[in-house]
Amino acid sequence: MIEFTAGLDSSFQMWVVFAFIGVAFVFYVFERASMEMTSVGLICALLVFFHFFPVAGPFGGNLVDPVRILHGFSNPALITVLALLVIGQGMVRTGILDHGARVILSIVKGRMGSILAMLFALIVVIVISAFLNNIPVVVIFIPIMQALSARFGQSASKWMIPLSFAAVFGGMTTLIGSGTNLLVNGALIEMGERPFGFFDFSVPGIVLASVGLIYIVLVIPRLLPDRDDASEQGLQREGKHFLAQITVGENAELIGETPVGGIFRGLPNMTVRMIFSNNQTVLPPFEDHEVKSGDVLVVAATRKALKDSLLSDPGLLYPVLEDGGHKGHMKIMSKPWEEGEQMLAEIMVVPASRLIGRTLSQVGFRYKTSCVVVGIQRRSRMIRSRITDIRLQAGDVLLVQGQPTDITGLKEYRDVVLIEWSSEELPTLDHARRSLGIFALVIALAATGTVPIVVSALCGAAAMVAFQVINIQQAFRAMDSKIVTTIAAALALGVALQETGGATYIAHGLVNAMDGQSSTAILSMFFLLVAVSANIVSSKACAVLFTPIAVDIARVIGVPPEAFALAVVFAANCSFASPLGYQTNILVMAPGGYRFIDFVKVGVPLVLLMWIVFSFFVPWYYGL
Repeated sequence: MIEFTAGLDSSFQMWVVFAFIGVAFVFYVFERASMEMTSVGLICALLVFFHFFPVAGPFGGNLVDPVRILHGFSNPALITVLALLVIGQGMVRTGILDHGARVILSIVKGRMGSILAMLFALIVVIVISAFLNNIPVVVIFIPIMQALSARFGQSASKWMIPLSFAAVFGGMTTLIGSGTNLLVNGALIEMGERPFGFFDFSVPGIVLASVGLIYIVLVIPRLLPDRDDASEQGLQREGKHFLAQITVGENAELIGETPVGGIFRGLPNMTVRMIFSNNQTVLPPFEDHEVKSGDVLVVAATRKALKDSLLSDPGLLYPVLEDGGHKGHMKIMSKPWEEGEQMLAEIMVVPASRLIGRTLSQVGFRYKTSCVVVGIQRRSRMIRSRITDIRLQAGDVLLVQGQPTDITGLKEYRDVVLIEWSSEELPTLDHARRSLGIFALVIALAATGTVPIVVSALCGAAAMVAFQVINIQQAFRAMDSKIVTTIAAALALGVALQETGGATYIAHGLVNAMDGQSSTAILSMFFLLVAVSANIVSSKACAVLFTPIAVDIARVIGVPPEAFALAVVFAANCSFASPLGYQTNILVMAPGGYRFIDFVKVGVPLVLLMWIVFSFFVPWYYGL
């Protein structure tokens, strides 16, 4: 039997720290207060307690002084996580992920069955999540998975949880794949242990991800109920369509296309209402009509469909104004709706507006406001006319595009009212190459060890702002306050747990409880302990709290700490049985129409599967 002999000098402080952890768990799980308030309150409690009950060091002084408690706010791991969030925001803002997702959707829709389609899409999610924060990846892929589920006649509830879990698996394969990994690495550095390299745990991570991928593709859809997507229902009920028009250019992909049943393959999610061709009007079903250069297609579509078209082909929906009133002006003026940052917004024509009874050409709207109208909505009746020929009425809603300052300036335009909640930023497509180059350089520098990860990530985030991929406000918005405060609080608890002997106490307790067992068995049980905890509280908090314990266990049984640190990395990411432990689980709850029990039903077997695979593979891999 190994006797516990260390850490009792600070037993009072140790038990108080355990109490703090217990109270924090209750607040986090039951949401007695916001996560930010709980985290800040916990830091304040630690500051006050250790001011009056200090932990004396070997040379005097307080081992848990305010500098150590607040050190989490400047921790390199936290700074790296925040910098990677900014870089990820840059990738999202430039539409790179959107474009890639649409390509994947087009490949998967046409050539594969439902199982192969899900497998292919999830493999792509895993690969991307290995190098990007998985939150924006899941946000981008939610509509993709919804479209795929509809394509194969399945409920979105069969596809959403697999999406979240695949993103988590991707994060397990590289050092920067998850903030959890970076925090474990940071804790190792704090304790004077050798940190992980960029690909140090990629092999076991890929093994776990491969087994998990088979489970989420073949088993999870059978366990999940058929449940309607609440958000999709809302969209169906809304039925809000705008009328827009497309002028077919000389090099347009639509040229030569003929409709099938009145539907044009090159215009997904759009209904063509009429076509103007050679001064003739062609009505549905457009039999035998072949699209030619110069044709004007009048389409009806939702705002989302129009936005997707703008992203894939900027300028496609800009109506050509043929009225002579402003034609000359059009040739010489700049076009701010085609330059720099862009936004979409909705405006309503007010009663007594000077726009009433006039067409867009007569109004000169784009010259007065520097915004372009891409769609018109009129609820009273279905319109079959070019939007440039429509005489505006009070209550008409116009979908407009322009630079942020110009959209804001619409508040001063008395003939319309800006529907402020409708404002939405569009990706800055012209900066896509810059963001991709910055991202690739950050990965290359970190992966090769040329500079530390915190250096490459922070410089990459700064470059995103310096090269105008995103502005400073967007960069700060990308930094989640929950992540900042929760990680800082967890790091403060980690310091207190280590310096009061709490980590050593738990380590010895676990080893003594398994007296006579092999290091492999101890490692296996430790993994299970962390995995269960990760489904109760934040995976990032588990990463910080359990890393000191992992190192102490390894020291007690006399084995290298890498395997036990790796147990924290993988187990803390195994928050599959609860939506609480990982943000991606929360993101898919509404689109999938899930309840808490759905995560328990599919997550518990997956956690156990990961435990078994880890228990067999990792000890062999590390030669324990």
